[in-house]
Amino acid sequence: MKKVFMSHLLLSLLTIGSCLCAFSSAVAAEQQPPNIILIVADDLGYGDLGCYGNSLVRTPHIDRLAAGGLKFTDFHSAGAMCTPTRAAMLTGQYQQRFGRHLEGALSGKHDRETGLPLQAVTIAELLKQQGYATACFGKWHLGYQPPWLPTSQGFDVFRGLASGDGDHHTHIDRSGNRDWWKNNAIKMEEGYTADLLTKYSLEFMEANRGQPFFLYVPHLAIHFPWQGPEDPPHRVAGKSYHADKWGIIPDPGNVRPHTTAMIESLDQSVGDILAAVRRMQLEKNTIVIFTSDNGGYLNYGKKYQKISSNGRLRGQKGTLYEGGHRVPLLITWPGTITAGVTHQTAHSVDLLPTLALAAGIQRADFQTDGLDLSSLWQPGHTLGSRNLYWRMGDNRAVRSGHWKLCSKNGGSELYDLKTDLGEQQNLASEHPDIVKKLSHALKEWEEDVDTSAKPFNK
Repeated sequence: MKKVFMSHLLLSLLTIGSCLCAFSSAVAAEQQPPNIILIVADDLGYGDLGCYGNSLVRTPHIDRLAAGGLKFTDFHSAGAMCTPTRAAMLTGQYQQRFGRHLEGALSGKHDRETGLPLQAVTIAELLKQQGYATACFGKWHLGYQPPWLPTSQGFDVFRGLASGDGDHHTHIDRSGNRDWWKNNAIKMEEGYTADLLTKYSLEFMEANRGQPFFLYVPHLAIHFPWQGPEDPPHRVAGKSYHADKWGIIPDPGNVRPHTTAMIESLDQSVGDILAAVRRMQLEKNTIVIFTSDNGGYLNYGKKYQKISSNGRLRGQKGTLYEGGHRVPLLITWPGTITAGVTHQTAHSVDLLPTLALAAGIQRADFQTDGLDLSSLWQPGHTLGSRNLYWRMGDNRAVRSGHWKLCSKNGGSELYDLKTDLGEQQNLASEHPDIVKKLSHALKEWEEDVDTSAKPFNK
């Protein structure tokens, strides 16, 4: 009888111990900082996705992400080209603070000996100090070679391309160089770019599922060369493609079939990553963000037409009209973010403070020009008022509330985005006081960022 009692007692203690261990694990999981997955499309226009009104391209996985999270209608990339937005997004500061060379796309011809200054503190560095595993799989375009590669900016591992564009099949850059890296060395690999980036991402998530991780996936799609998975390779090593960078396009007047295939491949990649999050039961402790680095190309010169869609917006990549920098932004965090749509104005520089604070990093531990977006996780909240600024070469723009001032070629254009989202009616002559006020604000901002950039403009 005593033995039976002792056996029951031992079994009860083991059961209680198991329950306590399970409870402790659950508490630890709840207390663990959230995983962060940041997926960035390249040259994806505001009107290229089903959830933003496109009825011709199939994007079921991204649309599902939008339905389950927070969809922004008024989100803006920091630049109208690749490099500037990446610099601002990763540092949480205007790219102009780090030198004029980051205001446009870094050139494979002229900018191989420069990049994002190593003094710049990225979100990856902040998260790594917080105990995160960090990875960058995709297009870097903030430096073409060491030491200006992701491994010098807080990423434990880097796989992908350093340049602004590469053949999606052969991974040869515009200058004819082999451009597929593993950390700080070239390591070529066969496969379609989007598929390889997905494979790397899933492997990284599986290997680090037991600790907080930051997965940055800057896709090359839908940047030229315009190649869907079934389109032929274009580039070979040793040949320059600066005058022939677009790919094999049988009908240049309609590039859309190629970019549609690229968007759908991108959508599948997003779907595979989200499926892995669900399979690993990480949904409630994972923030997923999807956005684009700038607006889409509608045309490229007179030859290439029907490339992308920016919906009702004026302009395209490379311009400071809304079509150049108003882009999709979707954020999900099940159990924390209420699904819905927000019309609050947000910007690339807002991502770092939002993610850093979500990870438990103190506000005093980083510098930023951005705002924490977490006040929008629940309906009915707003962001604080502020101006937003853009500068690329001789073109400038400033946004203040629903007013936007564009300055180019010595002239000023003023638009009321509340009533004229397509920027068709220039109201500068009717509101000279607003033009003067915004011009002054723009001048002050330029003086501020240019002062910050002095150490990097030598």
